[in-house]
Amino acid sequence: MNLELRPIGTELLLGFTTDTNAAESARVLSAAGVRVVRRASVGDNADDIRDAVSAALDRTGAVLTTGGLGPTRDDVTKRAVAELFGAPFAFDATVWADLVERFTRLGRTPPPSNRSQAEVPRGATVLRNRWGTAPGLWLEGEPGLVIMLPGVPGEMRKLLDHEVVPRLAGRAGGLVVRSRLVRTTAIAESALAERMGEIEREIAPLTLAYLPGPDGVDLRLSAWRLPPAEAERRLDAAAAVLRGRAGEHAYGGDDADLAAVVLDAARDRHLTIATAESCTGGLVGGRLTAIAGSSEIYLGGAVCYADALKTGLLGVEPSLLQAHGAVSEPVALAMALGAVERLGAGAAVSVTGIAGPGGGSAEKPVGTVWIGAAAGGRAEARHAILSGDRQEIRARAAQLALYRLLGALRTG
Repeated sequence: MNLELRPIGTELLLGFTTDTNAAESARVLSAAGVRVVRRASVGDNADDIRDAVSAALDRTGAVLTTGGLGPTRDDVTKRAVAELFGAPFAFDATVWADLVERFTRLGRTPPPSNRSQAEVPRGATVLRNRWGTAPGLWLEGEPGLVIMLPGVPGEMRKLLDHEVVPRLAGRAGGLVVRSRLVRTTAIAESALAERMGEIEREIAPLTLAYLPGPDGVDLRLSAWRLPPAEAERRLDAAAAVLRGRAGEHAYGGDDADLAAVVLDAARDRHLTIATAESCTGGLVGGRLTAIAGSSEIYLGGAVCYADALKTGLLGVEPSLLQAHGAVSEPVALAMALGAVERLGAGAAVSVTGIAGPGGGSAEKPVGTVWIGAAAGGRAEARHAILSGDRQEIRARAAQLALYRLLGALRTG
């Protein structure tokens, strides 16, 4: 089954709101065997919505819209679609009763404008919204199938899971579209592609996509319209091959967080962790403390932006700073060792660098970072030159620091 997505809302076109609904819808529908062939946002204009939905129905016969079902004047999706089907509105007492009951629970009375949400196109199936005020609608007829869902992300996702997917499951013929991620870091996309070789031929009919980002390159495997068991078997086998070829750069799959992998590695070795940060300003510590249970492993860290604090808190010798500068191998190494000694940790990572946009030189350009890692009595410092703006360089440095710490935990 093919389907098109039409997120509704002028705020999407103006860039004030990021469209997460379309991405979430595509993931959920694909997993249910529905092939999403197009997606395009439309503003809050009845003529534009009607034209966009009509064109999509002519191509695929099925459309899912999100947004434009509220009680305000700019919520015109329902009326635009009803016109396409020639479906007059009727007041649905059950929808109104649900809405009144919801307002009553909140100690409020629904304003008159909310009555419009209980008006349902003739022939439409109401998709009961137990999480908000705007019900979803399933309208099917000669033009095709239009599924209308509210734009509030939490409500949209729950209606998709509980009301839409069960209704669409039978139309997919038992076949699914599923994906699997292998997450890698600290390796360029081109270098990773060389490691993969001609793998696309080996894993067919699965497909492989390279998804570079600040944290690294995700490898996305996709199985298209296969029986569920076969899709899972092929994805498992192909993911194992990808991990093997990516080697030490592969750190997990799907929603894996490198910080969580680091914490697990330290836990396995019965080591605690400390951090010493300069240019990242606490990002590494923030990544670690974002993981539930990190307090068992992560002791804390020192954010030492000024050289005086590197000396005072971490014990970095002033002579090292004078001879080599703060962004250097000796200082990164001293920061990591100082974090181990002064914070009483079994392992530590340090970051010092030039995030820009100024401060660089021919010898140390913007993006230069030195990262020190110490674990199990061993320590080393390595450098990299990272690309991007200030925010991207800092984020990439934090990710690289976690990767270097993981390597130290596994080998130290």
